[in-house]
Amino acid sequence: MEPETPNFDFAGCCSPEIAEGRLKVLVADDHPVVRRAVVDAINNEPDMRVICESGDGRDAVNQAIAERPDVCLLDLRMPEMDGIQVMKAIQERVPSARLVIFSSYNTQEDVFRAIEAGAQGYVLKEAPVEDIVASVRAVAGGGIWMPQKVGAKLAKRVSDHDLTPREREVLRVLAVGKSNKEIGAIFDISEATVKVHVTHILEKLHVSSRAEAISVAAKRGFVRIE
Repeated sequence: MEPETPNFDFAGCCSPEIAEGRLKVLVADDHPVVRRAVVDAINNEPDMRVICESGDGRDAVNQAIAERPDVCLLDLRMPEMDGIQVMKAIQERVPSARLVIFSSYNTQEDVFRAIEAGAQGYVLKEAPVEDIVASVRAVAGGGIWMPQKVGAKLAKRVSDHDLTPREREVLRVLAVGKSNKEIGAIFDISEATVKVHVTHILEKLHVSSRAEAISVAAKRGFVRIE
């Protein structure tokens, strides 16, 4: 079966900074076996090398500040700080770094949050090693790396009616089984107001019950059901 052709732009990939030496890459993933495979793949390329690696988000930020990598390849979910928090911290302290989220999660909400937070690339862990390496090279050159199925989820997320911040909060509490009365007490709002929020949630998610809303929300990454 043919692998998906990612949509990306190599514009600028022959910039002087890249031509003068190998790309400096940070790899952050809390799974040692996965991290080692990615590090080895990158180090086998003639134009890039891993200068630091980390197993948690906070250490990844510290390493990025100390080593100033050209590209940061970041797991979306890590201990201490998640990939979104890490990206924001790196953007503040190392604004020249390009950012790629490397994740096994590809729900609409995960992809949307990553791109909204500033990721120039989103590559799935199931992708061939060649794609992971290519994503680093693409974003380093000023391009964007977005596999087709990830891009499709992003387009669907953007086209959906957005839930308001309060509706998202109510939905998260619904997901753990709270009643309207309990939700009202949590947010210090009336039970009638909770009912209005729930009605809007059902309408925006195009479902007819709370159970369906929770199921759809979990699939899209709005809530997590342990």
